[in-house]
Amino acid sequence: MTEVARLRDSTQILLPPGALDGLREELESRFVVTITREADGVRIIGSPVVIKDVSGYLARNGVTLA
Repeated sequence: MTEVARLRDSTQILLPPGALDGLREELESRFVVTITREADGVRIIGSPVVIKDVSGYLARNGVTLA
């Protein structure tokens, strides 16, 4: 994996549309992230440390990460 791909993977999560239904507000209040809707899904962007914590939070709330 190239350095750019590794950095991108550690600073963002791409989810399918609707994956954050019912979770977005709490996610934004608990973590310093930017959440954007895109044609192919929802992108969560943050620092590597925050993205790791967000991944754990999502997993605990039943959101499967690829």
